[in-house]
Parts: sequence; structure tokens; C-alpha cells
Amino acid sequence: MNKIKVAFVCVHNSCRSQMAEALGKKLASNVFESYSAGTETRPHINLDAVRIIQQLYDINMEETQFSKRISDIPTPDIVITMGCNVNCPYVPCKYREDWGLEDPTGKNDAEFTKVARIIERKILGLKNRIINHEIKG
Repeated sequence: MNKIKVAFVCVHNSCRSQMAEALGKKLASNVFESYSAGTETRPHINLDAVRIIQQLYDINMEETQFSKRISDIPTPDIVITMGCNVNCPYVPCKYREDWGLEDPTGKNDAEFTKVARIIERKILGLKNRIINHEIKG
């Protein structure tokens, strides 16, 4: 049986969606496959996000991830938008929700840590809702 595919989407695919992909792979890979994507790309993942995720979770996002467009990932079953504050991209899926996360880009480490911890809780909650069949992908 194929695992549910979850896409974490925001405009630039350089910070919040990348953190969510990394944490999804670490915390929920037994339940769903994690991808991140955007409508635009950046040459590099946000270096503050890379550093904070490395410090908190011992994940090196630069080794396994890069900025991708929505067309570069498999068709997702579930789409999680990060809180774009603009028009979030439309991606066909079976289930969609918005996490409404503030973009920590340009802010201090405490803000990046706060967003990472929120993403961690939301990933674990999503995992549990899928396991409990509250969300069907």
C-alpha cells in the first residue's frame, strides 16, 4: 500500500515549508511521505532555518533538500499551506489545511525556534489524525 503524500507549500519554498518537510521526514515517515514546494524557488534554503533545524533536531536540510516548484513533486494527497499572507497556490488534493505560520525570515533565532516547535507539534498532530482516520489522504 502506498503511503499518503503530504505537500507542505508556501510561495518561495525556502523556509517554513522546508522545515516542515524535514520534520515530517524525521517524525512521521512511518505514516506519510513529506514533500515541500512553492510557486517560486530560491537558490538556497534559508540559512537560519537550516541552522536552527540542525541545532534542534540534528537534521542537515542542505544535504537532503532543495527549493522546488509544485510541478517538481508527486501529486499530493494532502496539502498543508504554511500561511502565505498572499494568495496561496492551488494544488489539487483530497484534503487541505492552512497552518497560518508567521514567516521568521529576517527575525531572530527565538522566532525560528518558535516556528520550528509549532511545526513539530503540527506534524505530530497531523500524523495522529491520519493514524486515527480523522483525515483520509
